Amino acid sequence: MNGLVDDRALLGRTSTAERVADILRGRIADGYFPPGERLSEEAIGAALKVSRNTLREAFRLLTHERLLVHELNRGVFVRVLTVEDVEDIYRTRQLVECAVVRGLGKPPYALDGLRGAVEEGRRAAEAEDWAGVGTANIRFHGELVALAGSERTDELMRSVFAELRLAFHLVDDPHRLHEPYLSRNAELLGTLEEGGRAAAEKMLAGYLDDSRKRVVAAYAGRLAGVEGDPGV
Repeated sequence: MNGLVDDRALLGRTSTAERVADILRGRIADGYFPPGERLSEEAIGAALKVSRNTLREAFRLLTHERLLVHELNRGVFVRVLTVEDVEDIYRTRQLVECAVVRGLGKPPYALDGLRGAVEEGRRAAEAEDWAGVGTANIRFHGELVALAGSERTDELMRSVFAELRLAFHLVDDPHRLHEPYLSRNAELLGTLEEGGRAAAEKMLAGYLDDSRKRVVAAYAGRLAGVEGDPGV
């Protein structure tokens, strides 16, 4: 829990269940708490120096976001997604991300965030940090959604992307999963830089469909292995 102790400063004097939920959401997305892990109220509460009631409210919020699950008489666990969950996440992404691109106004667009995410992915790949490439990819799509200029849409998709990360954490080969999207992100960025909104939307739709198939195939294979392991 030493990492969480470092997060204590983020709470400041306005410690709330929402802020605790923000910290835990980020830690879950980063794999600090992997899918299937039981969350200890005592350890987390002590690390963050928050009350049990505050922590339970944060757990409730994250359960509502489908990141945690409460099991009667056992406790609170990081959720293990089903294949159907992953399929539904991608349906949501298709609906939202393509609509954001379709709704863009006249170019030029504010693309600095996308450029930064592409560069972050390249640096991670050069370091052979494939989990970092996955993080940069999520950032790229978060920046894409942010082009809509809607706080509500940003909030919705932050939860969706955090949930998607739960699937990434169970994939055996993140290199194979994430590497193809380095060039595809750069290609999508280039199309938007040229003002090709319709072409970018079409490109994004195909991109997300391909990604869905790859993630589902990789995740389903890994999930079958986990469920078949008597030690799990």
